[in-house]
Amino acid sequence: MRKLVAGPSVFICERCVSVCKQLLTDEKRSSVEPAEAQNLKPKELHAKLDEWVIGQDHAKKMLSVAVYNHMKRARLKGRGDVEMTKGNILLLGPPGTGKTHLARTLARLLDVPFTLADATPLTQAGYVGEDVESVIAKLVRAADGDLERAQNGIVYLDEIDKLAKRPGHDRDVSGEGVQQGLLKLLEGKKVQVRMGADKNGVGGDSIEVDTSNIMFIGGGAFDGLATAIEQRGKSGSGFVQGGRAAVVAELANDQATNDDLMKFGFLPEFLGRFPVRVCLKALDEQAMVRILTEPRDALLRQYQRLFQMENAHLECTPEGLSAIARRAMERGTGARGLRAVLEDLLLDAMFDLPSKRGGHWLLDETAVTCRTLRRQNERLAG
Repeated sequence: MRKLVAGPSVFICERCVSVCKQLLTDEKRSSVEPAEAQNLKPKELHAKLDEWVIGQDHAKKMLSVAVYNHMKRARLKGRGDVEMTKGNILLLGPPGTGKTHLARTLARLLDVPFTLADATPLTQAGYVGEDVESVIAKLVRAADGDLERAQNGIVYLDEIDKLAKRPGHDRDVSGEGVQQGLLKLLEGKKVQVRMGADKNGVGGDSIEVDTSNIMFIGGGAFDGLATAIEQRGKSGSGFVQGGRAAVVAELANDQATNDDLMKFGFLPEFLGRFPVRVCLKALDEQAMVRILTEPRDALLRQYQRLFQMENAHLECTPEGLSAIARRAMERGTGARGLRAVLEDLLLDAMFDLPSKRGGHWLLDETAVTCRTLRRQNERLAG
């Protein structure tokens, strides 16, 4: 031991203090979760999502219902005369529309373990790369080794569209092979997971994890899926009524069928494990402006807080917000472009601010156009 804590008639070592702290934390979690977090009704869950995610109302409604039903099924734990099957979720939408943000926010609201796994490095068992079981190992680590909590967690499979079968590959170990390997996890089987192993799977302890109550959310941009929908909807003249914009709107209106996704390169049995399909719409200028100012973790608030820590004030006009949104849309990366634009605009100001400290900084349309943030006179700071 390194330190003893003195009590009225006993000494306690630092290890016992850590154990007691963990016991109190677990007791608090067990008393709070069922009453507050995991009993949120769909409308309440939707309202809380509105505080963090702007727009995508239809997607938030579908996710709220799907997650609520999943939590009810998890509470049953196999009891009753009707077997409840698991409903995993597939998110389709352009980059930067909030797919990862929605999944992470859901896990935060429900207070369940959450892990974000990149589907790109996954390979079929026996080949160089990560096995599909490594996804479950990450979830167990996210739950701090608590197996019971991990078995009720959420796994977000990012870039799941990269698992599509590539034409001309008879044995696609990083595409079709991974789809086949994920089937047992998505279905809800018990799998053996090796914790503490190295990248080659050597060493560590093997534990059994039941995936029947683990929710899997797959997200991807599905680049090229609109082309498949376009081919399906061609008229006899070879043109789509309404042009390319109509195709994108059709995808946004949940018209991507199983045939479209199979032509894209997914196995029918893999798609069957994702009964809930949610399509996210591309963000327009108005939505981008709202993302800058309205969420609880709004980007503008974050930078204003950074300026306040240096006794300075950052102000942005409505015209400046619109100009930032337009510049971000030109990048074609969705909401992720907003942070890149702000970092570019505020670079010089944040470089000089710690040395000069104080002042009033104005971010208007001229500053965005000229990419120069102006420091106002001290009289404007008041």
